[in-house]
Amino acid sequence: MTPKELALTAVKALDEKKGKEIQAIEIAALTTLADYFVIASGTSNTQINALCDAVEKTLKEQAEEMPLRREGYRDGTWVLLDYGCLAVHVFSQEAREFYGLERLWRDGKPVDLSGVLTAD
Repeated sequence: MTPKELALTAVKALDEKKGKEIQAIEIAALTTLADYFVIASGTSNTQINALCDAVEKTLKEQAEEMPLRREGYRDGTWVLLDYGCLAVHVFSQEAREFYGLERLWRDGKPVDLSGVLTAD
């Protein structure tokens, strides 16, 4: 799978578990951290962890990819799944507003998710 396909697969997994405000940003031209950031919000610590579990399970089954690191699992306000070319960030709404990754990476290229996300 290409990095973009990996990102879109993560987006689908988040969407299927009712992740909120899902976005994908292509950042390959800006940094060596990753090619894509996928950002989503969860409504509770339990949902945030369930969203991350869903991404891990889906990427393992469909792409044979395991995260290099999983950070923040215990406190559940911001969990990062690092796949090298892809970083998946799942936040509580408050943490997402506080850290403002979309603002920090506004020079990145938003990925069109209109064909990927289901209607709410």
